[in-house]
Amino acid sequence: MQELNFPKFSFRFKNSENKISIFDSIRKKFVILQPEEWVRQHCVQYLINNKGYPKSLINVEKELIINSLRKRYDIVVYNSNGSIHLIVECKAPKIIINQDTFDQIARYNLELNATYLMVTNGLNHYYCQMDFENERYNFLKDIPSFSKQSQ
Repeated sequence: MQELNFPKFSFRFKNSENKISIFDSIRKKFVILQPEEWVRQHCVQYLINNKGYPKSLINVEKELIINSLRKRYDIVVYNSNGSIHLIVECKAPKIIINQDTFDQIARYNLELNATYLMVTNGLNHYYCQMDFENERYNFLKDIPSFSKQSQ
């Protein structure tokens, strides 16, 4: 797999029927290793190991319904009170992040109301903080660590 713009992490792999799987520590199971999954697993490890987010507050690949359409978010991090702190949209490294990508995560956030948004293709990472009052998002250099968030 392609080297990504994240710190180096160790992963568990399994080869079954000529398909390589990677262990997802959040879902507690092996999942087929696709380029987007490679980015998602790096991002999860980054949130846990570098930003200090507890595994217990992270959710991966869940379905939500937006305008009666079934969608799946990549990663959501909850606050201790159950509200949503962060949504992460992961793309494969070959996907260029553009306005459509931000529109996608913004649509998800209409339903989820997260404080922070992150979009990554593993090579480029973009972070935003929501300004609900003015209905816009402000770009940040990084997302806050868990210890700095309001619990």
